[in-house]
Amino acid sequence: MKKIKIFPKTFAYTLGLMLFVASIAHMLLYLFTKPEWLAISLNPQIETSFITSLNITDYVTKAVLKALPLSLICCVIISIICSFLFSRKFTVPIKHISMITGKMAQMQKGAVCKINQEDEIGILADNINYLYQSLLSTIENLEMEKQRVSESEKSKVDFLRAASHELKTPISALNAILENMILGIGKYKDYDIYLPECKEITEHLAEMIHDILETSKMGVSLKNETATRVHLSNMLSFLCEPYILIAKTKGIAFQLDVSDDFSVVLPLCMFEKALSNILANAVAYTEAGGKISVYFDKQRIIIENECIPISKDILQHLFEPFYRPDFDRNRDKGGNGLGLYIVDTFLKAIGISYSFLPIKEPLGMRFVIDLNTVV
Repeated sequence: MKKIKIFPKTFAYTLGLMLFVASIAHMLLYLFTKPEWLAISLNPQIETSFITSLNITDYVTKAVLKALPLSLICCVIISIICSFLFSRKFTVPIKHISMITGKMAQMQKGAVCKINQEDEIGILADNINYLYQSLLSTIENLEMEKQRVSESEKSKVDFLRAASHELKTPISALNAILENMILGIGKYKDYDIYLPECKEITEHLAEMIHDILETSKMGVSLKNETATRVHLSNMLSFLCEPYILIAKTKGIAFQLDVSDDFSVVLPLCMFEKALSNILANAVAYTEAGGKISVYFDKQRIIIENECIPISKDILQHLFEPFYRPDFDRNRDKGGNGLGLYIVDTFLKAIGISYSFLPIKEPLGMRFVIDLNTVV
């Protein structure tokens, strides 16, 4: 019986029980049809000779015995029908749950137990549905976390490779100059010229290493900093102050309009670092006589600077670490190609969307920081 399915097993148990009850009932009926039992049951006070003379006992006995086979057959048929209906009613929901849980075991997302009952079976189906949906949600979250970690690890590897490549070039140049100076080859005998150049290269290396270390600490900063409510007019005025002075020395007009103030909830240090890098880029790549505009537009911060617009081919790589276009963004301006990479990392970590696109009036670039999601 262990290998028999639940429907035939339930049917066999139910039918056996009903047949057993029917058999006991018919056996008792047969026993009660015996003459001595029947006589007592009819009327114990009536004399035996009177009962015998009328043959009532024999008549009843014969009638009952004649009806017993037909009654037994009817009981068997009724037992089979009732057992079938009961077993079907009882086992169909269980078979449905078994089939659906089999689909759930194969992780089919559309598997749902549809049991419209309010008893324990219905509660069991609801619990199974809840557990399965929770399992799917957990698996989906784990997949997303796995993908995020994988992308994070890949970005770290790419960053380290790029950093190694960036450091290798000035180190090779410094090594070549020093080696030629030691050997006294040609123009490298003039130490007064090439020692300051070596010092300049080492300063550049120190700056690059500092930027790389700061960038590598971004992951810790993202986890440790808590969000606070910030009034943007005060913060933006404070951040723009040094860049306004630098712009004046370069002959650049810097216009700041913070009249439409609003507050946001965000990690202050991270946001200030990202915004500072954007302002630094705007000042660095605006020529003398140009103009920089910083203002609010509803729930957005707009930073515009007049310059030669950047092409789409360059824009799609501009936020990669150590990327510098050849035309203008070179080492002579002190950039290491990490500024916009840090901006992209911080803004994405905070959940802020942004855009950096060329504009025609005035001719230049516009950086838009959309703060609608953190207001």
